[in-house]
Amino acid sequence: MREQEDPDACYALLARDAADQVEAYGGPVAGRVVLDVGGGSGHFTEEFRRRGADAFLFEPDARELAEKPPEGTVLADGYLLPLCDGAADVTFSSNVLEHVADPQTFLSELVRVTGPGGLIYVSFTNWLSPWGGHEWAPWHYLGAERARARYRRRTGRPAKHTLGENLFPVHIGTTLRQVRARADVRIVSARSRYWPFLTEAVVKVPGLREFATWNLLLILRRCPE
Repeated sequence: MREQEDPDACYALLARDAADQVEAYGGPVAGRVVLDVGGGSGHFTEEFRRRGADAFLFEPDARELAEKPPEGTVLADGYLLPLCDGAADVTFSSNVLEHVADPQTFLSELVRVTGPGGLIYVSFTNWLSPWGGHEWAPWHYLGAERARARYRRRTGRPAKHTLGENLFPVHIGTTLRQVRARADVRIVSARSRYWPFLTEAVVKVPGLREFATWNLLLILRRCPE
């Protein structure tokens, strides 16, 4: 809830937690190539580097970068990364999927740049989650425009996100079906990212998962070619 007021504290905490999750499923990142796709401020990249990884940030929007981005940061579109096939041991994307108009193409690019046996970490805030409207949640349940108008009245400034421009309604059931239909990855885990208990159980219940998961974390393994 304080992401916009205190982004450094928010993202530093999130980066440590995310790096712990990556290592829990894929082992230590030290000495491995990690791609942070859409990592904005660079907190995730810096955390992976602190743990010994060769981590690189790819961000399409220069406005999202920190004043001093991590060295080697690349301005690049997540639909078409300037990398050869299989370049990464770990491809990481935190809370980006709901901000792209074509999630399937974005996921395909993450898979392409991950080497056989590599790990793909994807999390996103699903639309029907209480946080689906981001800064104007939970009022998005009453309609995006109404929620945005309320946010402006309450804060005196326009909302950062606009539905259909930089925020899109992504759903868990649809995403799981699309991923399961792929032959080039397998799902290692589909779980709630933030819940401390029943993290995988809630994702298995259609309908309920769209509201109760809050944020879906997919851990994927790139299949051997």
